[in-house]
Amino acid sequence: MGAAAGALLSLAAAGCAQSTAQTETGGDEVSIPIVLIVDSSTGIRNEEEVIQAFNQQYKGRWRADVEWIMETEEAYRQNLKRQNVTDTLPAVITDLRMLPAFYYLMIADGRIEELSDYLYTDEEWLAMIEPAVLESCSEEDGSIYLGPVSTAAFSCSGMFWNEELFAQAGITEFPDTWEDFWDCCERLEECGITPLALHTEGTGWAPMLIATAEAASTAEGAAFMEEFYPATYQNESGLRIAKTLQSLFSYTTEDALYVDFDVAYENFFSGKAAMIPNGYWMMDQIPEEWQDKVRFSAFPENRLISSPETFGWAIVSGYSEEVKEGAAALFKLRTKLNMEKRQELFEKDPAEMIPAERDYIAAYKSGPQLVPNYQVKWNSILQEEILGEILPALAQGKMSPEEFTVMEDESIRRFMEEQ
Repeated sequence: MGAAAGALLSLAAAGCAQSTAQTETGGDEVSIPIVLIVDSSTGIRNEEEVIQAFNQQYKGRWRADVEWIMETEEAYRQNLKRQNVTDTLPAVITDLRMLPAFYYLMIADGRIEELSDYLYTDEEWLAMIEPAVLESCSEEDGSIYLGPVSTAAFSCSGMFWNEELFAQAGITEFPDTWEDFWDCCERLEECGITPLALHTEGTGWAPMLIATAEAASTAEGAAFMEEFYPATYQNESGLRIAKTLQSLFSYTTEDALYVDFDVAYENFFSGKAAMIPNGYWMMDQIPEEWQDKVRFSAFPENRLISSPETFGWAIVSGYSEEVKEGAAALFKLRTKLNMEKRQELFEKDPAEMIPAERDYIAAYKSGPQLVPNYQVKWNSILQEEILGEILPALAQGKMSPEEFTVMEDESIRRFMEEQ
């Protein structure tokens, strides 16, 4: 990880020092430094399509200079903080809204660009963006620091499940209620099938998707999931989430503790577990030989987790106007390609889709309740330090749900002291 961080710093420093390169025709092509992730589970270069399209469309004027790193999203986000301290951030940064405290620090310190002038003076760009997406990327005063995607259609998370393993347990469809969900887990286990592929590292986001969706099944829980920086977790909703998390880990693989999502992914796509929570983006990560047996469903009671702002990209303010203008053009192209992808998907012949795609579209169009992602709501101490320590203890029964919420509240105290 240290070597990867060093590579990130050296790349970003080089990007700051030199923002133009000679083209073959002798003109200056402005370089836009950016770091993007190679998915550690599949080897897929995330966002490669938009980078290639941008470099082709703007050849000779701008070039997105990407350093592709084989790293987890969590490690990438921690590197952003180090790069900010050393003033070596690349021109374009992703995942910033997954770090709410750091995101608002970057705004307060004037480290990222306010994008309203780019967006609201470009009617073509603005017309591509769903109102709900624009709202999610806007602050209370109307300012915008996140270059939005076009649609919320690709931002939703639910449950992927193995139809063959379900059938072995005599289960023909995904459970509609939470009571049926727990019954489904029991029936799978009775047939010698591990129900869930989970993990505890990287904020434990896979099990947390399930637990927060379940918490939103009550009016109090739904309101709790809307709270930004909750004042306490020692309440009915916080305790409910902790109890659900503990129950979930009683239905997962033995190697789920102290590992990240790549282990859960491998457990699901090796047939060791019947379900894995994730979002639309995993469609491209389903191995070809698994495409006919993997299905997708909303969480019970027709809930999806969705926070379109987490897909927004930001422009670092320390770069030249030419670089920032090019970065804005990259954002617009990304919005455009996202819009085209939505249109292509929704107009696609269902017979040409894999089953999970058909399921996803049906779930999205069914009018589900959308639950915010906890990662855009909860404090950084809890997400980056506390959860990784207490979630394994909770999973093993070494910590009670009540003690879990006490430690969550300890993160609030520490977070407030640091502000």
